[in-house]
Amino acid sequence: MLRHLVAEGDRQGLSIMAPRISNRIACFVDALPLAPGQRVLEIGCGPGVAAREVSRRIGSGFVLAIDRSAKAIESAVAGSRAEIATGRLRFLRVAIEDFALPPGEEPFDIAFAMRVGALDGRHPDIEQRALERLRAALKPTGRLFIDTGHPLREIRLQRR
Repeated sequence: MLRHLVAEGDRQGLSIMAPRISNRIACFVDALPLAPGQRVLEIGCGPGVAAREVSRRIGSGFVLAIDRSAKAIESAVAGSRAEIATGRLRFLRVAIEDFALPPGEEPFDIAFAMRVGALDGRHPDIEQRALERLRAALKPTGRLFIDTGHPLREIRLQRR
């Protein structure tokens, strides 16, 4: 979504486009236990709105945002060039049930997903594979959050 902002003192009435995040995404991100320097994995990033916001909030941390859709990843990359250039945000096309840490990638502190069928009970057959992949991708103290709570719910990953 975009909103129009009119610059102060703009006598010609020209508007400047600025990105705006939806209230639903803002509430979800506000509820995440984010801290500077964290490594965060977003599952099902869509156009990258939440990933960009999380990247801003964790400062020198890192966000890897994944989505199974090539179109979603293309859109996310196109809208995130500045954040990608910092080296603190990257996008990857992969389904969570097929995800593995890329070579050299450190495990994550937090993973989160909004409206992802593989984690919200809509597809129990792939949910177990997805949770196995997440156990391997998160630090032993890593936490997983999804949007089926108010505004989020933590899924406790049983460690082996």
